[in-house]
Amino acid sequence: MGLLTFLILVPLAGSVMVGISGRWAHWPRRLALSFSLVVFVLAALLWARFDSAQAEYQLVESLPWAPSLGISFLVGVDGMSLFLLLLTAFLTPLSVLASWESIQEKTAAYYALLLVLESLMMGVFLALDVFLFYVFWEAVLVPMYLLIGVWGGERRIYAAIKFFLFTMGGSVLMLVGILFCYHLQDVQTGAPSFDLRLWQGLVMSQDTQQWLFLAFFAGFAIKIPIFPLHTWLPDAHVEAPTAGSVILAGILLKMGAYGLLRFAVPLFPEGARTFTPAILTLAVIGILYGALLAMVQPDLKRLVAYSSVSHLGFVVLGIFSFDVAGVEGALFQMVSHGLSTGALFIMVGMIYDRRHTRAIEDLGGLKKSMPRFAGVFLIVLLSSMGLPGLSGFVGEFLVLLGAFQTAPPFAVAAALGVILAAIYLLWMYKRVMLGEVKNPANDHLPDLSRREGMILLPIVILILWMGVAPGTFLRPLDGTVERFVSRTPSGALEE
Repeated sequence: MGLLTFLILVPLAGSVMVGISGRWAHWPRRLALSFSLVVFVLAALLWARFDSAQAEYQLVESLPWAPSLGISFLVGVDGMSLFLLLLTAFLTPLSVLASWESIQEKTAAYYALLLVLESLMMGVFLALDVFLFYVFWEAVLVPMYLLIGVWGGERRIYAAIKFFLFTMGGSVLMLVGILFCYHLQDVQTGAPSFDLRLWQGLVMSQDTQQWLFLAFFAGFAIKIPIFPLHTWLPDAHVEAPTAGSVILAGILLKMGAYGLLRFAVPLFPEGARTFTPAILTLAVIGILYGALLAMVQPDLKRLVAYSSVSHLGFVVLGIFSFDVAGVEGALFQMVSHGLSTGALFIMVGMIYDRRHTRAIEDLGGLKKSMPRFAGVFLIVLLSSMGLPGLSGFVGEFLVLLGAFQTAPPFAVAAALGVILAAIYLLWMYKRVMLGEVKNPANDHLPDLSRREGMILLPIVILILWMGVAPGTFLRPLDGTVERFVSRTPSGALEE
């Protein structure tokens, strides 16, 4: 049993321990934090052992599962999955800490579900067997559905069902595509297998690639989500508990983009070529539409949710630029967005714990009583809007640079999203943090506690590190991204 298997099994074992510790008041959260920190150490060890000069899958582990059907427990890591694994391991203990005081009912079940969710997300990013990937992909829906449906807000049942139906609907189409590819593999080789590495050699007509690309794209596009398939996301964010929003924005949405990079585009490059102009159009619409809707939101959490729709449009733009800088920017932006938007949801949760409202009109002047909080909030906002020297700038700059090389009109239109982000984020900061205190309830709020500082300080450090020394995070991506781009259709945007 290797390191990658432990990344999946340790949080799963932790969930069992947390589940049986429910009779003791404080043990569930302590055990959840301990196991999530162990996973983070394992992920850091994985980074240390990763060879940045190698483009192929590393530390591959294989165990027969159903040999007669060609199914195996096959896991591996490359540059595309490395930092998503690290992001998962980093955000999970912070999510546990963010729930420390706000979750007071059914704590054992809550923290057990967080660890189960971490295990399944690790499996999504590690699986090289397509059947295994699909099992992890679908299983992720269950703990997230329960986190929203049990510990969410007033409309939690509506939001949870909407989230489940949207994402599962797209996954069914992807399942049809998986079964077709499996049959094709059997016909062409006589040895049925779900090994992703073998599927990359399948011979298909252009029409077949187009249909299969659409089948896979449906499942991944809903998860990102791409406009106009985004309508489930604001409801899920608003109703989810703070940790649910952090994991949803920070990791689950990235699963969709990861699926495009790992499966949809490499397996069906001609299909991707056909639909690239339409996808780029939807990406740019999502960037601008999400930003414009964020401007008019009266609810702080819903504003951050629509900002996610806008920022993830940049990720899709970078992927379908089919340029090394654009794809690396998309991957960098995925991690940066996970940090900055995750921090925003955490801080919105901190405000709600103090004021029991997220209505922007009920806030104002919080900087007077919460100066340290206001300072950290500003750093995170500036990163989200792409200020040079912070992580958000690097990702958006590389995406726009890559898109400008292959699709200049789309890059120019997307650049407007950067301006709009500055408008709605700075305006929101002005209304929430600055000005006179008009509501007496905002006059004597406690500033950051030690626990809250422990949550936000690591995020701020990473935001600064990624902004000042991005090469640390870009070097491991080089080989994998160059391999990806070499397998994508050249001239996809010129036609």
